[in-house]
Amino acid sequence: MRAVPQGTFRFLTLAAFLGAAVSAGCGGDTPADGTGAGGAPAGTGGAPAGTGGAVATGGTTSSGGTPGGQSGGQPGGQTGGQSGGRSGGQTGTGGAITSGSGGAAGATGGGGPGGSRASGGTTGTGGARPDGGTVTGAAGATTDGGPPPTGKITVWLAGDSTMQPCSSSCPCGWGSQFQPVFNSNVTVKNLGSGGRSIQTWLYESNVTSTMSNGECVVSPKTFSPHWQSVLDGIKAGDYLFVEFGINDTDSTCPRHVGTALFQSDLQMMADAATQRGAHTILLTSTDAIICSGSTATLDRSFGPQTRAAATASGAAFIDLTQLTADLYTQLKFCPNDGNYTSTTSALGKFFCADHTHFEAAGAAQIAAVVAKALRDQNIPLAGYLK
Repeated sequence: MRAVPQGTFRFLTLAAFLGAAVSAGCGGDTPADGTGAGGAPAGTGGAPAGTGGAVATGGTTSSGGTPGGQSGGQPGGQTGGQSGGRSGGQTGTGGAITSGSGGAAGATGGGGPGGSRASGGTTGTGGARPDGGTVTGAAGATTDGGPPPTGKITVWLAGDSTMQPCSSSCPCGWGSQFQPVFNSNVTVKNLGSGGRSIQTWLYESNVTSTMSNGECVVSPKTFSPHWQSVLDGIKAGDYLFVEFGINDTDSTCPRHVGTALFQSDLQMMADAATQRGAHTILLTSTDAIICSGSTATLDRSFGPQTRAAATASGAAFIDLTQLTADLYTQLKFCPNDGNYTSTTSALGKFFCADHTHFEAAGAAQIAAVVAKALRDQNIPLAGYLK
């Protein structure tokens, strides 16, 4: 799984964040990081470097009395992303320029708002020198800097009924309440669809009732309008959230999906987003409300496959099964009498008349849990949260 930058984000208490999210309505659906080695001498001459002139190469000062290279030795990539490359490019004794590695500070340089991806620790390009050149330095840690927090982006949601837009009063997927957690630079496109496994979401009615080698046959293998709209519309800097697993355990076609195919489908989706310069977040499915005494237990499949797909594709990973189970326990939903239909009870206001789907108020609290995970895991998308 791709590491995320160690940026500093504003943390909210879960109780405060949930309270704000519950009031939400049923809505619809870079510069490179600066790991510079500092400014090398711009050439021979004697004018002060800060004025665009050349600096002396022999360690002498310029004719203006300014130490040679004073301006040329600014921290490499200072504008690239927070403090990238601050250890490189310092002025040496007598005005000579030290080369500086610039690598140590590169870890934070790529993580700052506006830093672009430093994939695999590749060398970033630093800030411009006074003479119009650029400086480069050693690579920092592998990061996924994400899009700049001032850019307009789209958050694409792919999932089943626990994510889908509201259908009348119930169910309301958490994706229906996701738009209100972001600022105006984010547009949420909720493509969650009830009753779908990952295969029937990707290929829709082309998944047949015939099974071969343990998997349902897809013929013709034509993408659904849902997935095709993502492929056609997702752009660099966007985010793709993928959450499946509730319907995929069906033993019969067309919804049945085996564990190996489930993982490879997730990886295919993540890779497609990466090829278009977008970022992927893979989530395990929301937990069902199953109790063991006063504790909500984990009652979902495909968690290991979702985590493995995230690791293999470099996507971010959110264990929403565990986080929602923790939420149910915190809200004291366990033990319960199974009365999901009473709108006077906290349980009935959260869930539909079952143990899986959500009323709008419950969906808003799930959306708040996902938003908090973005902050807690330092996923750069958190920079867009209100």
